[in-house]
Amino acid sequence: QVHLVESGGGLVQAGGSLRLSCAAVGGRISIATMGWYRQAPGEQRDMVARIRSADSTDYVDSVKGRFTISKDNAENTVYLQMNNLKPEDTAVYYCNYIFGQYSFWGQGTQVTVSS
Repeated sequence: QVHLVESGGGLVQAGGSLRLSCAAVGGRISIATMGWYRQAPGEQRDMVARIRSADSTDYVDSVKGRFTISKDNAENTVYLQMNNLKPEDTAVYYCNYIFGQYSFWGQGTQVTVSS
């Protein structure tokens, strides 16, 4: 069982920045694919960014150039730096850990961007 703890969400004005953190307990992020997903009210949960064990990254088109995913294997923590935030980025953000057939989710952290 891998336990993921997200932090860093909050309320920010449009154009502002936030940095989300996801600390993993019980599993090494260095061997996993780590992802950030988000879910707005009434919407499905969608991938925002992910980073693989070899450090390659993927981003949804709407955040390219604004968001950066990174990880610190020594701290066993994944980050999502979010710049130039827009009201449409408002959602609950979830951290995900995938290794083989195993997938674990954090509890989510709320990000609210005011216009």
